[in-house]
Amino acid sequence: MSFTAPQIDYAGLSPVIALSAGICVVLLAGLVSERRQRLVVSLLSLVTLAAAASLCIWQWGERKDLVAAALRLDELGLAAALIAILAAAVVVPLSWREQAAERPGEEPRHGEFQALLLSSVLGMVLLAQAQNLVSLFVAIELLSVPLYVLCGSALGRRESLESGLKYLIVGSLGSATLLYGLAFIYGGSGSTDFGGIRDAIGAGLADDPLVLIGIGLAATGLAFKISIAPFHQWTPDVYQGAPTPVTAFMAVATKVAAFCVFVRFFEVALGPAVDNWQPALAVLAAVSIAVGNIGALGQDSLKRLLGYSGIAQAGYMLVGLVAASELGVNALVFYLAAYALMNLTAFAVIVVRERETEFGDDIRAVQGLGGDRPELAWPLTISMLALAGLPATAGFMGKLYLIEAAVDADYTWLAVAIAIGTMISLAYYLRVVAAVWMRAAAEPLGPEPAARMPAMAGGSPEADPPDDLPEETLSAPPGTRCLAILIPAAALAAATIFFGVIPSPLVDWASNAGQALAASIP
Repeated sequence: MSFTAPQIDYAGLSPVIALSAGICVVLLAGLVSERRQRLVVSLLSLVTLAAAASLCIWQWGERKDLVAAALRLDELGLAAALIAILAAAVVVPLSWREQAAERPGEEPRHGEFQALLLSSVLGMVLLAQAQNLVSLFVAIELLSVPLYVLCGSALGRRESLESGLKYLIVGSLGSATLLYGLAFIYGGSGSTDFGGIRDAIGAGLADDPLVLIGIGLAATGLAFKISIAPFHQWTPDVYQGAPTPVTAFMAVATKVAAFCVFVRFFEVALGPAVDNWQPALAVLAAVSIAVGNIGALGQDSLKRLLGYSGIAQAGYMLVGLVAASELGVNALVFYLAAYALMNLTAFAVIVVRERETEFGDDIRAVQGLGGDRPELAWPLTISMLALAGLPATAGFMGKLYLIEAAVDADYTWLAVAIAIGTMISLAYYLRVVAAVWMRAAAEPLGPEPAARMPAMAGGSPEADPPDDLPEETLSAPPGTRCLAILIPAAALAAATIFFGVIPSPLVDWASNAGQALAASIP
């Protein structure tokens, strides 16, 4: 009896190979001297991400199965990979001088921090391409486990440790629920491949109790991962407690990968049972829109506000899946890209203000920015207006695209829910804009609270200066010491406006994802 090894398509796997090699190199680079670790590790991380992105672009247009059909290389998975890589590339400079990566008097941990970040990106790339129950679960765990560690990586902050523990417990519950669901689906269909599951369900198992229970449990497990109400309770607490760069990465990249596999799993494997899962997901979308927008109204913490906002935004995105059409997938991918631009911009400004003020992520930290720091005020304002869905922003075009998909799928009431949710969201998004432009800077808290707040936020510039900056830079105004964050924030804000005014390049890019998914369905 001979063993036949599966054919390996190294070109198709090249983004995965680049990320895997980069993780090893970055982890070893963390052993270099303390003074140069940040520069060396960050440069290697960015080179790894650039290489992976270049290989994804090289493979764009390829539609083929990989590793005995465990993975599917197509534009849907590559689009998710590119967005996740963008998020990680922005988070690398955001993590500089973060307590999770370097603390005064201790060895820096940039190698560990960025290796975990790249590991999570690798999990996201594999998850977006998964078309087998086993590869799906392995990828979602590779995505999640590094994030559990990153959330609790600021060891000097009780809130960070609590965040990591809470995310570990809730994430494990979600993974266990998902695994039970996948096991039920396998038991009912007799296959782990999405194509085999589709054939079995299409042959008359759409109403089989075993399959229906599996669909419900799998949907619940994935809903935990992307903060769909009522499985959202962990989100605001974890977002607030985690280091802000980690929160920014989680808020964007996790949703991108999870939604892409959500679409692939439900529309490919469970497509014949669409009449069973479509109404249930429509209700979850409406509930998430309502819970997220109402929950955000009373928040003073900007990270908690964006956490509840993310719950509402996940509800909007779920509408693209509920539509169960090529148009719905196109709208979802467009909105995921726009959401990445909007959210990363907001979190970049929050990171800067946490380090410059004594208010941490409280809304008081951004009061008076319009007069004092316009270079921060404008990106934050654009991100808030875009998240609210105002015209001339990518957020507006994304919501319009989702509404069109909902109406086209005869879910007009969901389109109305998006419109109502958008109106409610104006109250808290415009509250942030008002604080930026219409209020004076908040009064200092005093010496004792001021001494505590920077420690919660990861350290102030004055208390924790970078070791490798020249003396003239250390004495420079705060704005000149944040260029590595301000430049990406300004570029992301500009892209948000550009794709709101001229959306056709992003629309054309996103439309490839829907075509690729449709082509993978027999």
